[in-house]
Amino acid sequence: MVIASNMWHNGLILLTLGENVSQIAWSYSSLNTFKQCPKKYFHTRVVKDVKDKESEAIIYGNQLHEIAEKYVRDNEPIPDAFMFIKEPIDKILNKFKGDVFCEHRLGLTVNLAPCKFFDKDVWYRGVIDLLIVDGDTAVIVDYKTGKNPAYADTKQLEIMSLAVFSHFPDVKTIKSALLFLVNPALIKADFDREDKTELWAKWYGDVAQLKSCYESNVWNPMPNFTCSRFCPVESCEHNGRK
Repeated sequence: MVIASNMWHNGLILLTLGENVSQIAWSYSSLNTFKQCPKKYFHTRVVKDVKDKESEAIIYGNQLHEIAEKYVRDNEPIPDAFMFIKEPIDKILNKFKGDVFCEHRLGLTVNLAPCKFFDKDVWYRGVIDLLIVDGDTAVIVDYKTGKNPAYADTKQLEIMSLAVFSHFPDVKTIKSALLFLVNPALIKADFDREDKTELWAKWYGDVAQLKSCYESNVWNPMPNFTCSRFCPVESCEHNGRK
């Protein structure tokens, strides 16, 4: 069975995913779930017979994101309990000018062409908390509500930047950052259009493995630190909460 093949197109290495592209549309978070444990991905993303329970931290994060979106987009006042987010967000808005997009949804086809988030042929989906586009420069900010920025992962910024390069062909340079709001910190990462071929190549291996599981319908468990307390797939032999 051929898992995946690479081909050159417009100077980019593309992954040939076959006809059923829509069934494996992926995002940064879904791919992370798959890499953590294919069996968990199968139950939560494919057959959907198990649902991750929303923790208090997730509910709080969603609330914070919504407040930040309404403040930037609609100039809606920030509730007192969340007033701590105003200063760091204002610093970004005062420093960078241009067209501002909040919770901006981006989609890409398998050929890396821009498309809408829910298009039938969408391959990658991403949502950018704050995007500012000014000519050939763009700024991407992803809000984080975690308390420890020491293990911040900028790969999410990387894939968002690649999507922006496709949707905004005039953008040549992207300044991006993870903005930690609860425990203030700014983790920066810059990306250049000239590097996009090399950057995309790093993502194809994981996506190829995901497609392989769809083709073979084999979703082996991968025991990890989440099994004992956090995994919702209680039917798995490795689940410690049974």
